[in-house]
Amino acid sequence: MFFACKNDIQTIYSLSQIDSLPLELVIDLEVIYSDSGFIQAKLQSPLMKKYEEEDSYYEFPEGFKVIFYDSLQNEKSEITANYGIHWEEKKIIEAKNNVVVFNKMKNEKLETEHLIWDQKKKIIFSDVFITITKPDAIIYGDGLTSDQNFNHYSIKNPTGELEINSDDK
Repeated sequence: MFFACKNDIQTIYSLSQIDSLPLELVIDLEVIYSDSGFIQAKLQSPLMKKYEEEDSYYEFPEGFKVIFYDSLQNEKSEITANYGIHWEEKKIIEAKNNVVVFNKMKNEKLETEHLIWDQKKKIIFSDVFITITKPDAIIYGDGLTSDQNFNHYSIKNPTGELEINSDDK
C-alpha cells in the first residue's frame, strides 16, 4: 500500500493566521443589559466569538436570542436568528437565517432571512422578503423598517390576507 499527502502552502498559511482566530470564545453566553438597575435586554447565544480588527465585532455562528423588557421588567419582544454578527463601534447587529421578531404585547411575529438592528437609532430594518403574522392577518412585504420593539413599522410593497368580521356593518 502507498499513501501520499499534499501540503498546499496557501492552505497551511490561511489556517495558521493568528488574525483570523477569535480573541475570545464564549460558550453558553448570557449578557444582561441594564440601565439604572433595570434590565433593558438579555442576550443569549450557544457560541460567541470576538474578533479584534479595525472594526471589532462579535460573531454568533450558532445563533442568538435577544429579549427586551419594559419598565415593569415584563418581556415585551424578542429577536432570534440562526446567525448573527455585532459590529461593536457601529452598534449594529446583523441577523441572518430564520430571523424571527416577536412582539409579545401585540402578539405579532415578523419572519425574514435578513435583518439589521441599529442600536443607536433603536430601529430594525430589512430589505428582503418579510412575513408578519398578526392575530387577524398575515402581511407580506419586500422589507420593512420598525422600532426595535416591533411596535410601529412600515412595510415595503405590502400584500396579505386580512380577516374581515362579517358582524361589522
